[in-house]
Amino acid sequence: MKITAILDDIVPIRSDIRNAVIDFSQMTISIVAVVTDVIKDGKPVIGLGFNSNGRYAQQGILRERIIPRLLAASPDSLLDEAGTLDPFKAWAVMMTNEKPGGHGERSVAVGTVDMALWDAVAKIEEKPLSQLLAERYRGGEPDSSVFVYAAGGYYYPGKDLDGLQAEIQGYLNLGYSTVKIKIGGASLDEDLRRIDAALQMLDGGQSLAVDANGRFDLETALQYARALEPYQLKWYEEPGDPLDFQLSAALAANTSLPLATGENIFSAIDALNLLRYAGLRPPVDYIQIDPVLSYGLVEYLRVLDHLTRHGWGWRRCIPHGGHLFALHIAAGLGMGGNEAYPRVFAPFGSMGDTVQVENSVVQPPSLPGIGFEGCSEIMAHFDAMLGSL
Repeated sequence: MKITAILDDIVPIRSDIRNAVIDFSQMTISIVAVVTDVIKDGKPVIGLGFNSNGRYAQQGILRERIIPRLLAASPDSLLDEAGTLDPFKAWAVMMTNEKPGGHGERSVAVGTVDMALWDAVAKIEEKPLSQLLAERYRGGEPDSSVFVYAAGGYYYPGKDLDGLQAEIQGYLNLGYSTVKIKIGGASLDEDLRRIDAALQMLDGGQSLAVDANGRFDLETALQYARALEPYQLKWYEEPGDPLDFQLSAALAANTSLPLATGENIFSAIDALNLLRYAGLRPPVDYIQIDPVLSYGLVEYLRVLDHLTRHGWGWRRCIPHGGHLFALHIAAGLGMGGNEAYPRVFAPFGSMGDTVQVENSVVQPPSLPGIGFEGCSEIMAHFDAMLGSL
């Protein structure tokens, strides 16, 4: 068994939306395909992957370092004892001659290929990735359903409160009962009006989370926390810089609000420092590290080991990313849920053409691998790239 080719391309996911820190008018992602010599149904098994939204395409790093290292490696050096692809050995090859630290961009490139490798491995074993992960790391049984929330509520040009309410109603119509909106990109008074408008759309069995995308200093984070506490929100996400652990600890010590953070933590060592110094409360708060942006599932398993040793249950993890890879990880490893982007960052937020959401719960697709083949709009981009084979 060997890798015969690795292809990559850049796909735009431009949008007029913005959060408190960035807009998405120039946003791109990388897509990759890992082609193997394993034949199933008369065709080679191909693993597919892409990077999560919010980080740009990584073509330079992929083409200059990551892909050449894998293609130059001895085929046997990438296989496990059973003779199939080993994502851990591939990860070590991808990280050859890389210094410790420096996690900013290469973590995304490695994570993108890591996704494709896990897709290929599960396809070779003819199992959904969630089943493969449950068998390897959880005694064999994946969760049959996973909590998902609709991440939206961005700032749009000219979008008023009626527009925000219409957006939220759209998510409710799709089957979501938990939604998230952005804060920090306007004044506190305006953000409170937006929260009030959003809550008017939700009944007692539904919930709202808010996300500041790391915008606030400590004084502002505390000011918002005091104003938000009466709302009984699902969580208050990333109020300050994701690496300002002192800010996080001070906020956690002075609010009863559940806090959520981690989507901009890109390595296991940064996750360990988050657990050591950020003052987060295991029974209360949420960890949202994105497996793709942080070197892939191989590194994410190391993060989970740190969590266990620091008294955190894996149910407190709700990965960032809003894609099928994270959904399979959540189901296979027993996470607390998964982000979803039902009408944002199309088409890469799709969970499948036939996947249904009911009361913010979904069933992972049963196709072999991650199941992108059940997402027609996503596959259109992969098929266009693979046409060059």
